[in-house]
Amino acid sequence: MKSKQIEALREGMHDFAQSVGNLMVESFHYLALFGIGGITAWASVVAFLGMLEKGHITVDDILLLFIYLELGAMVGIYFKTNHMPVRFLIYVAITALTRLLISDVSHHHRPDMGVVYVSGAILLLGLAILVVRYASSRFPSVQAPMRLSREREREAGEV
Repeated sequence: MKSKQIEALREGMHDFAQSVGNLMVESFHYLALFGIGGITAWASVVAFLGMLEKGHITVDDILLLFIYLELGAMVGIYFKTNHMPVRFLIYVAITALTRLLISDVSHHHRPDMGVVYVSGAILLLGLAILVVRYASSRFPSVQAPMRLSREREREAGEV
């Protein structure tokens, strides 16, 4: 009889610790997402105001805004799904390399091996996107079971 009570107490303590741990992890998760989203929005506004202050906008500036847009979309998708889409990271890298390539060519006006290296890196990242898309369609990830709604959790706790 005592061992059943001790086991029930252990399970209760385990459930309590797991609930507190989940609360702390999810709180940090949302706080970090709001922070990253806010910093991304702030950086894009500062960049946009800098462009207006300059009086003209270059292709570099437009690509920088696309990078901020992709980062914001990444935060939004992660917030909604709790999954980080690797493709968006690759899109950000491609856009950043394209910005670097355009900036290098437009400022230095001389083609060299750096242009070839950056172009090759963009090509490799494009191929990586194809591989990731093919793999995700051919071998979809197993979805974790959906969490119970709060009402169902309360009902389950009352039974």
